[in-house]
Amino acid sequence: MNYHFKIHKEGTGYWAECLEISNCMTQAETLSELEFNMKEALSLLLDEPEDSKTIFPLPDLKIKIDKKIKEVEVDSSIAFAFLLRQCRLKKGLTQQQMKDKLHFKNLFSYQKLEMSKFANPTLKSLKKIKDALPDFPFQLLF
Repeated sequence: MNYHFKIHKEGTGYWAECLEISNCMTQAETLSELEFNMKEALSLLLDEPEDSKTIFPLPDLKIKIDKKIKEVEVDSSIAFAFLLRQCRLKKGLTQQQMKDKLHFKNLFSYQKLEMSKFANPTLKSLKKIKDALPDFPFQLLF
């Protein structure tokens, strides 16, 4: 999953803003430091607490890359947890309701999927998600 940042030069340094998420910005002295900071800022924003109700926009696949617009890849575990939480929130479901919809035995098994440090779904879990949530955006993960 890739978001897009517009790079700005200011004085001797740089700053960047995410085009899809208005409150995601960062700055740095060098371009290489800015690249690191963009990924970190994006990861911190998307890797929210599991009880967050914020729904962020998904990446805009129509944005064209050029010298001033860079793609920033989201870590796959953060992306998966983020997309699953977003899907649940858009459907207005609680974690308990998602657990039931996916036929998980206990709530913690589902909750782990919404936590990036534990989000490592098995093929069996991915199949359950695909069957229960046909609109889950798997294509954004790869």
